[in-house]
Amino acid sequence: MPLISRKCVPFTPFEGELSRATVALVTSAGVHRKDQPPFNIADDLGDLTFRIIEPDVKASELMVTHHHYDHSDADRDINVVFPIDPLRELVQDGVVGGLAREHIGFMGYSMRLKQMYEETAPRIAEEIDRRSRADVVVLTGG
Repeated sequence: MPLISRKCVPFTPFEGELSRATVALVTSAGVHRKDQPPFNIADDLGDLTFRIIEPDVKASELMVTHHHYDHSDADRDINVVFPIDPLRELVQDGVVGGLAREHIGFMGYSMRLKQMYEETAPRIAEEIDRRSRADVVVLTGG
């Protein structure tokens, strides 16, 4: 068996029935509701906070605050980085069982990688596990 770094991205194949699964979206693209505080792009080290996004949010109520990638396409259609509308269609078509109780947006850029790895990422994972009740998580980037 090959050795892998303890910091590699873990992958657990989903072995359940997708048509009965609850799916959460987690994005590092800086997505948040327009009525939530924007991510702090003035912090050169990166903002390590995250935003909870409810499952009934309308795509028009979302925006991107991030300055380390060109998000002009996402500004026109948030589904490019946060595919909430296509996910709803999959639920409606019976391909996916349902939407999780919560989704999460954060700004993936950070110069504080140790803090991101040891503090922020576990808090996001705990939030998804404890409150969203997701069987599957779709992680998107910007």
